[in-house]
Amino acid sequence: MRRRRFITASAAATVALALDIDETPMTGRLSMSDITHARERIDRLDAHFSAIGGEPLLAVATAYLDRLTTAADHCTYGPRAEQALHTAIAVLCSSAGWAADDAGNLDAAHQWRTTALQRAILGAGHRAQARAWSDLATHARRGGHHREALRISQTALASRGARQDPRYAALLQSRLAIGHARTGDHPAAARALLTPQTAHDRINPTEPAPRWLNFLTAAEISGLAAITQQAMEHLADAETATTQALTFLEPGLRRSHAHYSVQLTELQIAQGNTAGARTTVAAVDTTKVSSQNSTGRLATVRRTLATA
Repeated sequence: MRRRRFITASAAATVALALDIDETPMTGRLSMSDITHARERIDRLDAHFSAIGGEPLLAVATAYLDRLTTAADHCTYGPRAEQALHTAIAVLCSSAGWAADDAGNLDAAHQWRTTALQRAILGAGHRAQARAWSDLATHARRGGHHREALRISQTALASRGARQDPRYAALLQSRLAIGHARTGDHPAAARALLTPQTAHDRINPTEPAPRWLNFLTAAEISGLAAITQQAMEHLADAETATTQALTFLEPGLRRSHAHYSVQLTELQIAQGNTAGARTTVAAVDTTKVSSQNSTGRLATVRRTLATA
């Protein structure tokens, strides 16, 4: 039975303090200013996830969700603040979903992602809906439900959020390409590979990205393309794309560095390049990354190399 690591209360409190997230009950009438402050805290949590992974953030995210949902049930607010509150809860549920995913609790991740979509619909948050759909597509793919993942990606691309924002379109198009590849439609996957970069090129660099999307750089587009190439069994192309992703990743995105370093190692092993895999895996640093997903895969490749 695999042992799971749990975040202690003191560790969660340390993270909450660093992110200026407290558990003081919200009472009375909520204004748009209150919701804005909540969104700022959620943004800080998302930025922390991109840097180190989500496992330390799970307890913090769920505690803050309890606070916001209690406020939604017991406070008073106008229609505009109500929609903004539902959207904020949706965004935080998406964050909790990734934190649970990183902690290895896929059942909880699915619950949070489903709730994120429900809240985003209640809040008429088009971008929050696109994010929730994207996360559900990833979840379905992680569970081996590739046709479901493909259909979710197609549905998400028809959403208003994807139509309005090229960042969301680039991410969802990348998910779509992976879906086509995993369902065996390689011609469609090859065509879909061209669209994420086209969408990414349409991004206005003067417009700030949502904090949770700060990982979606040209490097990430390459890394996602590598997953599609790997699913089509184009291993050399996948290795090239993964190497490119690692070359251009920002240093602060430590979780992404660990993720794609492990992916590169897996590709090298699959092609019989054990010497290159050993060099790659020796350079992987997960000391400041809290993602059971990445550390578990890393342990697997190390065991494979130990017997090679």
